Amino acid sequence: MLTWPHAATDWAAILEQAEQTYIEIGCQISLREKLLLVCQDQQHGKSVLDRLIENGADEDNLITAVAESDDTWARDHGPLSVISDGNLLIRDFQFNGWGGKYPAEQDNRITRTLNQAAVFGQTEVETVGFVLEGGAVETDGEGTFLGTRSSVLTETRNPGLSQSEVEALLTSKLGFDRFLWLDHGHLSGDDTDGHIDTLARFSDPETILYVTAYPDDPDYPSLKAMEQELMAFRTRSDQPYELVALPPITPQFSGDGRRLPASYANFLIINNAVLLPVYQDDNDQQAVSCLKGCFPDHDIIPIDCCTLIRQNGSLHCITMQLPAGIDFQS
Repeated sequence: MLTWPHAATDWAAILEQAEQTYIEIGCQISLREKLLLVCQDQQHGKSVLDRLIENGADEDNLITAVAESDDTWARDHGPLSVISDGNLLIRDFQFNGWGGKYPAEQDNRITRTLNQAAVFGQTEVETVGFVLEGGAVETDGEGTFLGTRSSVLTETRNPGLSQSEVEALLTSKLGFDRFLWLDHGHLSGDDTDGHIDTLARFSDPETILYVTAYPDDPDYPSLKAMEQELMAFRTRSDQPYELVALPPITPQFSGDGRRLPASYANFLIINNAVLLPVYQDDNDQQAVSCLKGCFPDHDIIPIDCCTLIRQNGSLHCITMQLPAGIDFQS
């Protein structure tokens, strides 16, 4: 799922550059799986379809839907999915603009709007009265949750709830039975309070890839402390995780001097491929090699995401995967 940029989003000043990046990502996804495109209106949807097809997308895999949006971070306003007793379920958590930092009323309605239009076919959609962004959730696919306390256990999202109450809800709604909480890990320029999808990711149930920084980078102490936490975590079989350090990225800045949160951890796993955000950095090729070692059966496809980080996010942040089995309706 991609929520497409438009002139009323924060992309307005660089809309063409943003759309070019979305087109590249959308084409790569469509060549391997279905792609749901959330657009402002039917005219917008037709324009998006035309541009994707002109650039080589697989037309048969493109599905358009209409829902008004404040912005385009589908990872955080999109639906989360779970398989329970063999049944595919969609959970519509609440989204409040990362703790009230940005307008989010339209984004918070997107999944509900899509469901009302029967976009998800007969798949059951449950509204959950709990604020949770997809970028705050990482899992090994076997019931382990990996995340940061700073982006989930916050008074600006779910005031008054204890860690045990939050864990009980995540167990009930998403099936987690094991929780690994990080207290460290910070990227300058991040405005999500430390989403895990920019910091550490599973490649399999025993392996975690994680971001690093150069020793003279202000983020180095926090990321080094995160590394120590990851080293202390244990797998379900009580073994240390295999940890793969992603190469550091030279600090990147906007035109007005603002630090941008570039991260190689913000990759997207799709059918038979991994889309890796790269940043015109000397270590881009080393990052490709790292992922090739962790995903030997996948093509590693680098995508230039220098435009995306100008709005403080990257490749994984703008996408939301939905599992096979949903009968999408256009």
